[in-house]
Amino acid sequence: MSKLYTPIDFGSFTLKHRVVQAPLTRLRSEQPGDIPGDLMATHYGQRASDGGLQIAEATPVSILGRGYLGAPGIYDDAQIAGWKKVTNAVHAKGGKIFLQLWHVGRQSHVDMTNRQQPVAPSALPFDQIVFTKDGWVPVSPARALETSEIPGIVEDFRRGAERAKRAGFDGVEVHGANGYLLDQFLQDGSNKRTDAYGGTVENRARLLLEITEAAASVWGKNRVGVRLGPSGTYGSMSDSNPEATFGYAADQLNKFDLAYLHIIEPRIVGSEAPVEGKPPVAAAQIRKSYKGRIIAAGGFDREGAEAIVENGTVDLVAFGRHFSANPDLPYRLKNDLPLNKYDRDSFWGGDYRGYTDFKPYEKVLEDA
Repeated sequence: MSKLYTPIDFGSFTLKHRVVQAPLTRLRSEQPGDIPGDLMATHYGQRASDGGLQIAEATPVSILGRGYLGAPGIYDDAQIAGWKKVTNAVHAKGGKIFLQLWHVGRQSHVDMTNRQQPVAPSALPFDQIVFTKDGWVPVSPARALETSEIPGIVEDFRRGAERAKRAGFDGVEVHGANGYLLDQFLQDGSNKRTDAYGGTVENRARLLLEITEAAASVWGKNRVGVRLGPSGTYGSMSDSNPEATFGYAADQLNKFDLAYLHIIEPRIVGSEAPVEGKPPVAAAQIRKSYKGRIIAAGGFDREGAEAIVENGTVDLVAFGRHFSANPDLPYRLKNDLPLNKYDRDSFWGGDYRGYTDFKPYEKVLEDA
């Protein structure tokens, strides 16, 4: 049997397999208020497996951190009860679930921030769209954060971690990828600051590390993960020396005794394999610096996931699109069963269709 389906220790608990549900922005929260509802609880409960790990979707820690209408929040106590529905549904099936803490930074629009100007490390023009009441629209111009404002951003993440704990999550993931605020600070293509948060890689990584420390102050050891995208260009991202930048960040993250480091691999749009079928180069590079558990994500199929866990490059593999259409994905992968095709048109908002109406394999057979 492949190592992908064997247990792995997570400090205070053990996962029974290494197939992880990746965080997916599905925009199904109840409005107004960005509150998780019964539909979301059903979705996550369907995909929970005994001893498996799910990472709940990107969740803003503040009003200023919002960028997509329909994304659930963790910036208000009123959202805790909704998240409890989700965590209760997952725990009822023996699963574990972390919440991804999010601030979109410059990838926002004033309609999403109560008319506040979006913030970034530096005020640089870039092309991107976000989802508002008017659908997909270009971002609003962002302003550079004042140095004095940054402790408030750290505190927003700390309070989000605290609310996640009250909501019954098993841990949190700090979102440092995909061109959002922490990624914007980390990479020098978007960070042109000259204060303690810009210039050298040590300074550019400072906010990521401060926020990770804040989350760890709430959760302790083995209950905080971090997501990075060393090869990502989404959101007009770039870095002059990504190997050095992300290698430094990974090395510094060793001191937190994280639950995991979550690495996004590059993928071809519309493909289910890493770029040109090559092995996960981003995770392999990070493995040189990071000593703890690594999760890889990025369009893997069954064979690719089994191979990279077997060779020790990573410890777990996260699936997104396949998990969206296959609530029993770990079971299907382990038994080499055919997969439902995902519905790309339903990814960004909607109702139950393409969200909770996919059937597990045994039900498909029964209906047939």
